[in-house]
Amino acid sequence: MRRMAISVSIDCMGGDHGPRVTVPAAVNVAASRANVEFILVGLQSEIEAELARLRVDEGVRERLRVRHAAEVVTMDETPSAALKNKKDSSMRISVELVKNGEAQACVSAGNTGALMAVSRFVLKTLPGIDRPAICSVLPNMKGRTYMLDLGANVDCGPQHLLQFAVMGTTLVSAVERKERPSIGLLNIGEESIKGNEVVKQAAELLRSSDLNFKGNVEGDDIYKGKTDVVVCDGFVGNIALKTSEGLAQMLGSSLREEFSRTWYTRLAAMIAMPVLSAFKRRFDHRCYNGATLIGLRGIVVKSHGSADTFGFECSILRAVDEAQNEVLQRLMQRFGAVEAAA
Repeated sequence: MRRMAISVSIDCMGGDHGPRVTVPAAVNVAASRANVEFILVGLQSEIEAELARLRVDEGVRERLRVRHAAEVVTMDETPSAALKNKKDSSMRISVELVKNGEAQACVSAGNTGALMAVSRFVLKTLPGIDRPAICSVLPNMKGRTYMLDLGANVDCGPQHLLQFAVMGTTLVSAVERKERPSIGLLNIGEESIKGNEVVKQAAELLRSSDLNFKGNVEGDDIYKGKTDVVVCDGFVGNIALKTSEGLAQMLGSSLREEFSRTWYTRLAAMIAMPVLSAFKRRFDHRCYNGATLIGLRGIVVKSHGSADTFGFECSILRAVDEAQNEVLQRLMQRFGAVEAAA
């Protein structure tokens, strides 16, 4: 039985590399997933030139539709400017395709603030959700940790953190096939007396909910895999994420430096190469590229702006998996139930 086709709109002009990365990534996914179709949005001449350079197979090319957009949202553009002045941008049109039902998901490597502003304006939030959040996947010792919010909401109330928990558990339940994902509330200690008043009140709401709440977790628990979902406000989450990225870059750079110091260390590096290669594959940050703007009336995935082709492919696959596993429908059902209970 052929699986129902999933249509994904791609903001081809977003990110540091534009069509040179976004178009090949879409082509690769289309070649590997016969049930996925793409709407490539951006400057038509540049997209067509890239498709010609790639010499796309005819069968794959049939599932790639080009939609011209005359404007591009730059990486340094303010969200308000992108929203008001770039109504014909590749970003805006990609999101509008989700709204009008031509696409089930949208992927962009563009300006994060602009993408959130445009997505929230065009799609609106789901009933029962006050604020959308940014949710991403991080590696841990056991598998993967889903963490939100990672920067969309600097100031949050207890009720917002509860909503993030519901959104996170619904997402994980859908894409990871886990019936009751575990949830941890990021805090400065595991004890219930720790944290500010917002976190303490959020913990009380979580304890009284039907969620699989495991209590407070600390920063190091994220990578221990103590819970499937880690909840925090966007201020804390963004700092935790950027600190982790910086640490990973420093460790990688230091390791290369140490292995290249002398002929002896270079020989040691050659001997250790299989282990180093396996380690690199296991924790390749590109495999975890793609953050979901969750809580909107549509699936929007944000890729890292500097992502290469493989990294952008991973973002596309995340969007495809969420569409196939009906994350949006599950969220609507879940928050409908929450509203009914209230």
